[in-house]
Amino acid sequence: MNGRQAHEPSRQYRQPQRLWDDATRHARSLGCPTCLERDRCGGVHTDVGILDCQDLCTCADKSKCDMVCRFNPARFVAQMHEVRGLDFENAPRTIANGVPALPLVVPFVDHRYGRAALLDEPVVAISLYELVNMATGKVHVASRDELAARFLIPSGAHVVVSGVDKDGPIERWWELKDRRAILAELKALGVTMITTPNYSVLTDVPRTDNLHAMKRILLAWTEMAGAGLVAALHVNGRTERDYDRWGTLIAARPEIEVLAFEFATGGGRGERIDWHVAQLCALANRVGRPLAIIVRGGGRKLEELQRHFVKVSLIETEAFARTIRRRRGYFTEAGRLKWAKSPTPHGAPIDELFAHNVSVVRAAHEAPRGPTLVSRPLPRRARRTADGHGEAVQPGLLREFDMAGQAGGVAPQPQGVIAAAKA
Repeated sequence: MNGRQAHEPSRQYRQPQRLWDDATRHARSLGCPTCLERDRCGGVHTDVGILDCQDLCTCADKSKCDMVCRFNPARFVAQMHEVRGLDFENAPRTIANGVPALPLVVPFVDHRYGRAALLDEPVVAISLYELVNMATGKVHVASRDELAARFLIPSGAHVVVSGVDKDGPIERWWELKDRRAILAELKALGVTMITTPNYSVLTDVPRTDNLHAMKRILLAWTEMAGAGLVAALHVNGRTERDYDRWGTLIAARPEIEVLAFEFATGGGRGERIDWHVAQLCALANRVGRPLAIIVRGGGRKLEELQRHFVKVSLIETEAFARTIRRRRGYFTEAGRLKWAKSPTPHGAPIDELFAHNVSVVRAAHEAPRGPTLVSRPLPRRARRTADGHGEAVQPGLLREFDMAGQAGGVAPQPQGVIAAAKA
């Protein structure tokens, strides 16, 4: 069996929620008052036995530590120069670029594969990392028509570019040498909004790693806003102090008008989603001027956010993900959104299924307390066919699904559209 690499942590936390920082439940670690970063950091308050956050670096060979960590001094100094220190105050200023009028639900379109027709939606979201080649730094499209063809969306649709992704793609974005030229091309394409990369603010790393990630988020925002794009600042945070710092910065910079947050991973787990929502709402109250926010995940928290933000929009990814897995959304008699298997013939396009799922999920968010949609209940078990194989649980019933005032749909089959491979 291969041993753990020298630069990888040797300590694993079987209950990662014990690393969640909560100053209302846990005392500050004993080593925090003497730390050089105590003012920026605010200290750690966790349910694990650590003297301070440096105990979270458990690399066997600390000289090879690849976190932002003082145990690897040469790398640490280079990382500090990279972001010009961990303070927010020295980040460049920009001008305000306005707030677009986005709907509550913005469907996410990851790619065009398996589809043949346009998704007839006036506003859509796409991934920054599907729009830009992260290896070459080249934008995949040169015009709105090419953009529409690449994602099979209307050429006149308002496009929100999401910077949320896994660590690999967002790290490659930071490594690109000519991001300003890329952003100028995105500006020329007329994208409606872009959200910054969500550099990870992890719980099992030294706090310097968190502070470095937050500074990179801010610098990425200044680049995007400086290019004239409407940019949403992704306010990742691990502690209450992190949100305090974001709030102070935003209050002092009126050019920051839109925030972003991602609940689909760590921030949306268990009771932690409530903590993050409370911090976001408190931040909005502190700033003292209207703020908009666009989120990925956390759809069940939209109403709470709407009480504190002047505008809330959700980049809705579930409809696309369920469609790719051949699932069809329907409402139970109690008004709950459920998903049933909906296999398609081999090679058949999934456009109708995708448009249907977008409409159903939108309705679920727009009328969360009592949807006016009704579908017939689905059988709990598959029927057995003559050859003994299970038949899919959805014929007839889901095809008869009817939704009053269904929004969105599939545009007529375009002529001469040629399916192209990813560039």
